Amino acid sequence: MVKKKSPNKASSLQEAGAHRARVTSYDVAAHAGVSQSAVSRCFKPGASVSKKMRDRVMKAVQELGYRPNAIARGLITRRSNMVGVVVSNLNFYPEVLSELNKRFIARGVHVLLFSLDQESDVGSILEQMWQYPLDGVIAAAHLAPEQIAMFEERGVPLIFYNRSYQDVPVSSVCCDQTEGERMLVSQLAASSTHKLYGIVAGPKDSVVSMQRTEGAKQRLAELGVTDVQVVPGDYTYESGRRAVSRLVEVCGRVPDAIVCANDMMAMGCMDELRFKHDLDVPGDVSVVGFDGVKAASWASFNLTTVAQPVESMAEAVVTMLLERVDNPEMPPEKRTFSGVLRAGGSIRR
Repeated sequence: MVKKKSPNKASSLQEAGAHRARVTSYDVAAHAGVSQSAVSRCFKPGASVSKKMRDRVMKAVQELGYRPNAIARGLITRRSNMVGVVVSNLNFYPEVLSELNKRFIARGVHVLLFSLDQESDVGSILEQMWQYPLDGVIAAAHLAPEQIAMFEERGVPLIFYNRSYQDVPVSSVCCDQTEGERMLVSQLAASSTHKLYGIVAGPKDSVVSMQRTEGAKQRLAELGVTDVQVVPGDYTYESGRRAVSRLVEVCGRVPDAIVCANDMMAMGCMDELRFKHDLDVPGDVSVVGFDGVKAASWASFNLTTVAQPVESMAEAVVTMLLERVDNPEMPPEKRTFSGVLRAGGSIRR
């Protein structure tokens, strides 16, 4: 006769748990011999709890098969622990999103991403957004004043990333686009061989593109450069390649220097110049970008650009948003960060 092995305590508890209602934090507290608030602290990022207490609670969690219920916690705290992030340029924002997501996760907050093909499409995205109980929103896209007012009406804190408003009282974290573009043009102007300049702008509804393009034009005008042609792009690599042909068409030849509103278009320009026009960068043509994406520093590009301080900006926008989730009465705040000139090898000397 084979004697059946008696199940151990942990498996008995798990088996019993499988046939009853969902295990709660109160069950864990009772099993561990601690308070329910101690259990909650063990699952709250950054909360103060001793190793002995955490080990005790986690042992009970394992034995009971407990899983934290985020929805239940939200009902108690009146927080969803979810924030929305609206972006209009995924060519650059993967690096920004990575930094934002890392910081929110460390604080126990989940991110819902809303992506735009064009900034002018933001109205339809807002309609989707209101379907979720978001604690706050970070917007890397332009909103009209009446759209910004919707957030205040609903009591949802809003922080803009890389978008600034002079006449609307709203919080923002920005890189100084104009200052960065002036640095790039000054670098180009240091070479006396640059006579004809081309500018590849971003989408016409992009505020960032407008600021960068105007910054470049203003600095060139100050330097006495009048031969400047502007062609449109859409921030993509492909539009950068197409822009070279557009510049040749409007200029009558390939410009001596090309200023691009972002790195991705600058890399497209460089490849088009090399592989279609058989020109050397920077020997024949100088090219600069903006943003400082990782690919821009690859040896095949070694692009001169202005790198945005993404880590510092991400930390600032996350901190500002969560401060306003905790304290909705905080006044608007604007933080501006200077970009850092990354002197690559794409400017003729």
